[in-house]
Amino acid sequence: MSLHIELGVIKNHMSIFDLFSKRQKTRRGEVPDVYSYDTIPQALKVQIVHIWNDTLGGENEYFSSYEPQRAYQFIVDTLCREYGVFTLKNSKDYGDRNYRLELTNFLLQQDDHEKVLDAVELSFRLIDKFTRDWNFLRRDNASKLADSAIEELNARFLEHGVGYRVEGGEVVRVDSELLHAEAVKPALALLRASEYAGAQAEFLKAHEHYRHGRAKEALAECLKSLESVMKSICAKRKWTHDPNATSKALIQVLFDKGLVPQFWSQHFSALRSTLESGVPTARNRLGGHGQGTDVVQVPPHLVAYVLHQTASTIVFLAEAEKVLP
Repeated sequence: MSLHIELGVIKNHMSIFDLFSKRQKTRRGEVPDVYSYDTIPQALKVQIVHIWNDTLGGENEYFSSYEPQRAYQFIVDTLCREYGVFTLKNSKDYGDRNYRLELTNFLLQQDDHEKVLDAVELSFRLIDKFTRDWNFLRRDNASKLADSAIEELNARFLEHGVGYRVEGGEVVRVDSELLHAEAVKPALALLRASEYAGAQAEFLKAHEHYRHGRAKEALAECLKSLESVMKSICAKRKWTHDPNATSKALIQVLFDKGLVPQFWSQHFSALRSTLESGVPTARNRLGGHGQGTDVVQVPPHLVAYVLHQTASTIVFLAEAEKVLP
């Protein structure tokens, strides 16, 4: 096998190399141990551009294929429309535009981390939905490359200590990799089922509010998502309940119908307390009612706790429904 072919095989199967310099930094303890949220390192931006070139198309593909041109133009046009500008470039040159370079330069020069994440979210949504088609760049392993692109992006976020991931086409904030893997990710996987469509939208919206620092709105969406899951389970099982039932009333229906078997009731006495007073209470006290004359500040760590608690509860309820006779 020639060196050129060998390098091609390596590139297609391994996007991240454990370089000597990385290993040395790890041994010296020079790796981030706390996530950052408001700074996107320049090296990470460059790595994102490399992923774009591999999946959306680099310079050669851009000029030789219509699909990459259309993809890059869609991303640029969408961002321009939402930002209320005619071009992402700093100049007022509206002549012939290279949308790939315009998006690339925007990412590399942008200091606003939320706008960087706008470009990341939109572009990787396209990668997930459209580049899997063989016709996009005529690649037999197109779907695998799309998966690898998302995996590499999330690995790069982690590598740089940037507290975000792309899950289900959305950029979500991550406070603990273990909690995200054990609670949030399984919850999102379960919510992809059609009967939980409303709950999924609310749960993702809660993460979006959290990412933008809208704590009270995040708490409100957490409760909506949890209530939607319980209502969906009731609808699926044809369990009657008041259409305007609160979370406490819905919880009672689930317990009355044996979602948790009676012979486990003693072991799950704490669960009822968690369901009744955990997420609903956090939302009711801090996010659901008027705050009077004093401005109520909701600390981010409390919002993170409620998000993870919501995710864990959703996973428990959905999995319990699956095994219920």
